[in-house]
Amino acid sequence: MSLCVVIAGGKTVAIAAVAFTLSWTHSVEKVRWEEEWQVKPGGLKIVEARIQGSGAGMEPPPGSVLQDGWWVYVPDLPLQPEISLATSGATSSAWSLCAEGRCMTLGAEAGDPVVLRPCDGQGR
Repeated sequence: MSLCVVIAGGKTVAIAAVAFTLSWTHSVEKVRWEEEWQVKPGGLKIVEARIQGSGAGMEPPPGSVLQDGWWVYVPDLPLQPEISLATSGATSSAWSLCAEGRCMTLGAEAGDPVVLRPCDGQGR
């Protein structure tokens, strides 16, 4: 399985990975968020989310457990065909995508959304 990252101008980067971590810092509260995802046939499956604190409009959901300073929970979401990441360039941090021991920054500049989805076997 591979994860396809579609960036500005439709350029696609394929990452050979079956799992990845998506993280960011909340633009107002400056609190770190992390999500663990798996690449599945037909979509992306979230397996865990973590919030390093709380604040206005971002309280940990029911069932969250505090572990080492993080509120950890499992979102109840179906398989997602793709994930679209906003890229305003105006927030305090970009998105970080880490897989197979490597990380890349996404959405640091204003532009079209970055799209994450399983590759179709041909890197698209």
